[in-house]
Amino acid sequence: MATTTIGDLLDTLTVTGELYRKLSDNTIECYACGHRCKIREGRRGICQVRFNEGGELRVPWGYVAALQSDPIEKKPFFHVMPGTNALTFGMLGCDFHCGYCQNWLTSQAMRDPSSDESINHIRKISPQEMVRLAHRTNASTVVSSYNEPLITSEWAVEIFKEARAAGLMCAYVSNGNNTPEVMEYIRPYISAYKVDLKCMQDKNYRKLGGVLQNTLDGIKRAYDMGLWVEIVTLTIPGFNDSNEELWDAARFIASVSKDIPWHVTAFHKDYKMTDPDNTDARTLLRAAEIGREAGLRFVYAGNLPGQVGEYEDTFCTACNHRLIRRTGYVIRDYHITGEGTCPKCNAQVPGLWPKDPSQVVLNGLGMPLPVY
Repeated sequence: MATTTIGDLLDTLTVTGELYRKLSDNTIECYACGHRCKIREGRRGICQVRFNEGGELRVPWGYVAALQSDPIEKKPFFHVMPGTNALTFGMLGCDFHCGYCQNWLTSQAMRDPSSDESINHIRKISPQEMVRLAHRTNASTVVSSYNEPLITSEWAVEIFKEARAAGLMCAYVSNGNNTPEVMEYIRPYISAYKVDLKCMQDKNYRKLGGVLQNTLDGIKRAYDMGLWVEIVTLTIPGFNDSNEELWDAARFIASVSKDIPWHVTAFHKDYKMTDPDNTDARTLLRAAEIGREAGLRFVYAGNLPGQVGEYEDTFCTACNHRLIRRTGYVIRDYHITGEGTCPKCNAQVPGLWPKDPSQVVLNGLGMPLPVY
């Protein structure tokens, strides 16, 4: 009996997409991501999971390949519903091919044969079941992450419609390689958008499968649309950790808004990138200090809890009162009012905060919760 391949299975878990336009000769242009693939009949886009069948775009639908309820700080969102859980789901495929991807098993499906075992993680599910699981794990938010959510936006929106109707917030954790069309499509349903700003050299972005300007434009587009934006730079020794490049990243973010939180996080050897050393606390502190000097008001150093001092915490930018004290993904103290202000000087604190501060969980597990 013939063995079902991962491609065979994924192609059955599809519907006709919405994020494309028809060209001549049954060719289509997909605009779910910044690659804007022109896909001839019978061919696949760069992501491998969106394909042209008979002049129509088929897109992923009806399943998850990763699903757990994480502390929202793990995304990381530090200014979105602190101390709550985020039911986080991913599918298969990506429009990038980063050599250090921690989620390569799902993101590089259909590209890297080593990831074919991800076929065993596919679970059919309904939007209604997703909402039930969010409520069961006391999640405040439903997040599309793990692989690149832009390329599975039709399914994400289907889930988000149910989630929003049930009073849940929704968000993307993305590489930022978006288009105006996909952002208009998801904007009615999401409140927050986290972007990985991977480096500030286009030649290095291209090694990862992207274009620097597309991501810079994507960050600005998300901010201009009124989404709450947070940015992460995984700081990799010898790849993007020079003072010059960190300054370029910080200045760019500040040019969009000085209120955008910038997370500089520690690299550890993974997947195909095993040559650079793991990032030490000194490097993260140097990067964080550059962010502060560039005028960013909220700079965080991540992945090394207890080693980066005040860069785990949130301070009022008006009076320097410590508003949130963290250890890793755990909230230790929380002092932002239900109106989103500093209790000491009444200055507004940018972010999406709980209306009832007493509901913020202090000293929680700080670990993912299994959902089934």
